[in-house]
Amino acid sequence: MQSELRPEKTLSIQQVYKYFEGTKAVDGVSLDVQAGEIFGLLGPNGAGKTTLIRMILNITQPDSGKIIFSFSPDGRFQPEKIGYLPEERGLYDDRKVSDTLVFLARLKGLAPAQARERGLLWLSRLQLEAYYDRKIRELSKGMQQKVQFVASILHQPQLVVLDEPFAGLDPVNQELFRELILELKSTGMTVLLSAHQMHLVEDLCDRIFLINQGQPVLYGNLREIKREWGEDWVKLDFQGNAEFLKQSSLVKNVEIRDSRAELILKKGTRPEAFLDTLSGKLEIEQISIQKPPLHHIFVELVTQRSGEKK
Repeated sequence: MQSELRPEKTLSIQQVYKYFEGTKAVDGVSLDVQAGEIFGLLGPNGAGKTTLIRMILNITQPDSGKIIFSFSPDGRFQPEKIGYLPEERGLYDDRKVSDTLVFLARLKGLAPAQARERGLLWLSRLQLEAYYDRKIRELSKGMQQKVQFVASILHQPQLVVLDEPFAGLDPVNQELFRELILELKSTGMTVLLSAHQMHLVEDLCDRIFLINQGQPVLYGNLREIKREWGEDWVKLDFQGNAEFLKQSSLVKNVEIRDSRAELILKKGTRPEAFLDTLSGKLEIEQISIQKPPLHHIFVELVTQRSGEKK
């Protein structure tokens, strides 16, 4: 009997704790990031995400527990194998874009000539080649963000940590960054993504980890999480009187506007059973049934955990 093949782990965090003045900023976190996946690190403000990222990047050290990297023979942090796009932008305003990219790439072990070549290629892709020899302060915030994104992946790391990459971007550039992140995955790069735009996280991530008040709240495959949540969301266009839906024992919430209804079925309710209750009562023009969005799950779990702590 053959043993089950398991995905290679790029990063393994094992029972990590971090204290600040007696407060647990990270409280017993364990997770694995698999090679070649887009992994979502989620949580509200002050949840412990930044502390966890800083420990992954070797900026601060855990008080206990282990952080292990598969690309290092002894599991230790290797800066040249990791890229980082910080939430707070850190470019030098008075330096040229070209000099900035070469300087940051050299810190990761890339030769200057290769850094210039790759940098110009990436800037051309992002329609920033005209700014190659311009100073950073001459660029808009969105342009600066693109430059810092390029700096984070110019040395072709095995793992890139993207902390709020969509913050401050307009919808066009959010879509551009979404496509770039998917491209990184297609090359085999592992992406650790921390973001508050739940619709983009839901679209991009294979698996997620939700942290709140330093503690693990949710961890696993996103599709499986939504399936296990046990609720279905229904959108219904109809002709007839739908007021009876407000008294249905199968419905958790319902909102009816004119000839459209949006419903959340109670956990454990089979969609087929709900559809049976509509037979002969409404003329259905259009109906969709979906699992709840990640935004809803995020808000409910964080709110629930915050209530338990009071």
